[in-house]
Amino acid sequence: METLSEQACFGGVQGFYRHESKAVGGPMRFAVYKPPQAAKGKVPVVTYLAGLTCTEETFTIKAGAQRVAAQLGLMLVMPDTSPRATRLPGDDASWDFGIGAGFYLDATAQPWKSAYRMYSYVTGELRETINASFPARPDRQGIFGHSMGGHGALTLALRNPDKYRTVSAFAPIVAPMRVPWGQKAFSNYLGPDQAAWRDYDASELVRHHKFPGTILVDQGLADKFLADQLKPELFEMACKHAGQPLTLRRQEGYDHSYYFIQTFIEDHLKHHAAGLG
Repeated sequence: METLSEQACFGGVQGFYRHESKAVGGPMRFAVYKPPQAAKGKVPVVTYLAGLTCTEETFTIKAGAQRVAAQLGLMLVMPDTSPRATRLPGDDASWDFGIGAGFYLDATAQPWKSAYRMYSYVTGELRETINASFPARPDRQGIFGHSMGGHGALTLALRNPDKYRTVSAFAPIVAPMRVPWGQKAFSNYLGPDQAAWRDYDASELVRHHKFPGTILVDQGLADKFLADQLKPELFEMACKHAGQPLTLRRQEGYDHSYYFIQTFIEDHLKHHAAGLG
């Protein structure tokens, strides 16, 4: 692992790092905020998955999360949103597929399956690196995200309750099989068989994979993607039918931006801190 930079921040350390990933076949960048409590021992970890076009820097710079994380004693981990080193034909042809749009799945279709394996990267290699190289508590970890990253957080948590004890999301894509963003990504990454898509659709997964805790979701009602791409009511209905505890907060006047995330980041980090102990 290579340290790219480290800066003092609210009594802790904000760092940016790079390491080689076997899952994606090349180097991956990620950011870590170590709270001041980490200087004395291991602390709980919350991993944040960013949305379309974002990098490991987006949340780190824009969300204003470090102040609250320092108060709560939470380590924050922010990976990139896709492989960058391995270039494939058409990977930069559109903003909602390819580079910056890995959708936190393991691709099975050519040529994407050679590198677009963000599910294995986040749940495997990244966790292992954090646990081995930072003062992280392996048994006290949560996950959250925004938009595409909210989709990732929900699906990773539902499929891996042994790894993630808490989960939350800002404006997540909750039913990717039924919206244009998800249909575009899944048909290219996973192929035409929609049975394979269900493994990465939170509204489908929750029917058979109940999460042992309350899921927190915030959705802005002024979000321009609300009706066509996000459809939180579908996840709400699926959770109700499955008996999955869900707190879905519809926030009047808020859009899809990081101003929305800044406003409610404290609530989300407190949600994780309460569940991680």
